Amino acid sequence: MVRTNFDGQIARLNEELIVMGALCEQAIGTVAEALVAGDAELAMQVKAIDEEIDRKERDIEALCLKMLLQQQPVARDLRQISAALKMITDMERIGDQAEDIAEIVGHLGSRTADEHVHIREMAAAASKMVTGSVDAYVAQDAALAEAVIAADDGVDRYFDEVKHGLIGVIAANPEDGEFALDLLMIAKYFERIGDHATNIAEWVLFSITGEHEG
Repeated sequence: MVRTNFDGQIARLNEELIVMGALCEQAIGTVAEALVAGDAELAMQVKAIDEEIDRKERDIEALCLKMLLQQQPVARDLRQISAALKMITDMERIGDQAEDIAEIVGHLGSRTADEHVHIREMAAAASKMVTGSVDAYVAQDAALAEAVIAADDGVDRYFDEVKHGLIGVIAANPEDGEFALDLLMIAKYFERIGDHATNIAEWVLFSITGEHEG
């Protein structure tokens, strides 16, 4: 009976993590759309999503602590709960960074990043990494977690391409320097989101293997 109750709590934990991951995707997708469209009002919606991510972090943390205190988790269960506690910290930071991007978008006025295609691709790749890392946790899929970690190299390459492109923009049009620096900061935040997704995937591997490479 105790084990059945614990399995039910693990299932609820998985559901909550999926919801939190989906909120992170929503925050990234919303801010990326706002960036491309030059839509400051849309960017402002990210604040509410980030607040929901923060609430979800507190809910999951409380559930994990309840499981640790009320149950007697065996080694693998303990790893899974510990990994979840680490993962939600990275997901909360992803929400913060999406909001940081939104603040910059709000200062860009009606200017858009539509011509900087690598920023859009970077946002999509980082969002896919977040989804993959949470899916890997729920499925306890080491191969998927490793694929997420490998995908970070692609996000880093996008960042390098964005950086070199924006240096060219500054050289050709010095008056666009401030705008280019704002876009570079946005790209840096997307790169950090990829890093957080990598951290999540590394904790997924820990939950499965008991080893942590980070």
